[in-house]
Amino acid sequence: MTHFRLARTGALAASVALLLAAALSPAGAAAPEFTPLPPHNPYAGPDGTATMHGDTGSSDATPLPGPGAGALSSRRIALQSACPTILVGADGYPVALCTPILTRVPTVRLLDPDTGEPLAQLSLTKGSLLGGVYAYLDQDDRLVVVDGDNRLLRIGHHRTTDGAWQLTADRSLPLSAAVPEGDAVTGLAPDWQGRVWFVTGGGTVGTADEATGTVRTLALPAGERVDNSISTSPSGTAIATTHATYLLTADADGTPRVAWRQPYDRGPARKPGQLSPGTGSTPTFFGPGDGTDYVAIVDNASPTESLLVHRTDTGAVVCSVPVLLAGGSGSENSPIGAGRSVFVASTYGYPYPAVPDDAGESVPASADFPGGLTRVDVRADGSGCDLRWDTVVRSAAVPRLSTADGLIHTVLRGSLLAGSDATSLLDPYYYAQIDPATGAVVRTHYLGTSSLFDTLQMAGSIAPGGVVYQGTVTGVVRIAPR
Repeated sequence: MTHFRLARTGALAASVALLLAAALSPAGAAAPEFTPLPPHNPYAGPDGTATMHGDTGSSDATPLPGPGAGALSSRRIALQSACPTILVGADGYPVALCTPILTRVPTVRLLDPDTGEPLAQLSLTKGSLLGGVYAYLDQDDRLVVVDGDNRLLRIGHHRTTDGAWQLTADRSLPLSAAVPEGDAVTGLAPDWQGRVWFVTGGGTVGTADEATGTVRTLALPAGERVDNSISTSPSGTAIATTHATYLLTADADGTPRVAWRQPYDRGPARKPGQLSPGTGSTPTFFGPGDGTDYVAIVDNASPTESLLVHRTDTGAVVCSVPVLLAGGSGSENSPIGAGRSVFVASTYGYPYPAVPDDAGESVPASADFPGGLTRVDVRADGSGCDLRWDTVVRSAAVPRLSTADGLIHTVLRGSLLAGSDATSLLDPYYYAQIDPATGAVVRTHYLGTSSLFDTLQMAGSIAPGGVVYQGTVTGVVRIAPR
C-alpha cells in the first residue's frame, strides 16, 4: 500500500506530495462505464450545471470536460460569503447563491464568465441555514429558489438600458400555506410535468404548479427530518429523510404519493463531519439503462457506513456495501453515480465552523479528518454490487465526475503538519484530478493556504471552456486553462 500526504513545505509553496492510499488492488480495477447519465429534464438548465449536484437526478457528474492537462491558472474572488451553489446557464453566465459571513442573508450573485468577478447581486429574505443552499436553474437560466418568507422565486438576470446587469425576481409564488409554522424548505427540483417539488426540514413534501397556483402537500411520518436536497427522474422524486429513502409520485392534481419507502441504519448519533443525524446524502439516480435504474444513498451506520442501492421501480435493495474503510467512515456528501459505478467521499471529522441548531451533538464530539474515497460497481446483471477500490484522499469538496475527460475533479485539503490528519486554519488547498479506474490522484494544482480557501465540502461546477468554479467559505475560486 502506497501512502502520500499533501504537505506545505514553504510559504505558499507549490510543491505537493499527493494524498493517496491505494486500496484493494487498484491495478486490477476495471474502468467504470460512465454512461448514460440521467436524462435531461426539460424544465431545468444545462446538464452538469443546472443543480448543485449537476442535474435533477443528482448524479454529481457532468458531460463537460475539466480544464485539461495543460498549464492552469487560479484566482480567488473574495465575496465575504460562503458560496455553496454555483450554477451555469445556457448563456454561460455563472449564478452563485451565497451566504455573507456577517449578515447570513442569502444573496444571489451573477458572475462574469471571463473573470469570475461579480456583475450584479440580489439579497433574499433570510431563512434557515439550508434555505440558502439549494436551488436550481430552469430552462430560461433563471435561479429557482425558496426564500425565508417561503416564496418560490424565479430570479432572472437582465441587461439594463445602460448595459449593466441586474438580477430581478421575475416570478413569485407563495408557499406559506403549505409550510408548517416554524418549518422551512430545504430542497427543491422540477419534475417532468413542469411542477416544482419541494421538501421542508420537518418532512412536508409538496408540489407547486405555477401555471395554476396550485400547491399540494403530503406529510411524511412524524419525527423524520429532511436535511438534504431532493432528486427527480421521469419515474418520480427521491427523498432521503433521517430514517428512510423514499420514491414519490404525484396524482393528477399534483398531490404527492409514496411509491415506496426503505428504512436504513441511521446509527446512534450524528458523526463529526456531518451536519445532521442520519444520512448526509441527497439521493443519486444512476444506472446503465436510462440513467435512472437505481437510487443510491449512504447510511449512517456505526462504525462503518454502507452504500445502499435500490431499484428505482420497486425500491428493492440491490446491495448494501460497507464503504470508506481506509479513512473516516462518515459522509455528508451525495454520491457520484454514472453508468454502473458509484463513488462515495468521506467527510468524517471535517471541521465545519457551524452546524444547524437542531443537528444534535456528534459522537465523538470531534475527530481528525483522514479523508476517504470508495468506488462500488453494480453488477451487470443487477444481482449485487462489488467494491472496486477504497482509498484515502482528503477531498474537501463534493467531487464531480466528468464523462468527457474521464476524471473526477475535486479540491484536496493538505495538512500543516506532514503525516497528520489534524486540520488547522493554515492548511493548504489543491485542485485535484482523480482517476476513477484506480482512485489515484493524477494531478494537483495549488490554490492557496489558510481558511480563505476552505472549500467546506461544497460542490464545484465545471463550466464550458474547462473552467471550474469552486465555492469557498469566503467566496469563489476560479480554475481555468492558462
